Amino acid sequence: MAKRNDLRPIVKLRSTAGTGFTYVTRKNRRNNPDRLVIRKYDPKLRHHTDFREER
Repeated sequence: MAKRNDLRPIVKLRSTAGTGFTYVTRKNRRNNPDRLVIRKYDPKLRHHTDFREER
C-alpha cells in the first residue's frame, strides 16, 4: 500500500531575498517534478518576492 507522502511531499519554500522567511506547502511530484518557484508575500520585506523550494 502506497503512503500518502509519496505523491505529494511536504516542501519548504525559502525567500530568495535572503530574509530567511519560509512557507511550508505540498506539491504534486507528477505535475511539478523540478523545484517549485512561487511569488509570495515576505512579511520582513513587506512586499512580494520569489520563494524557491528547498530540499
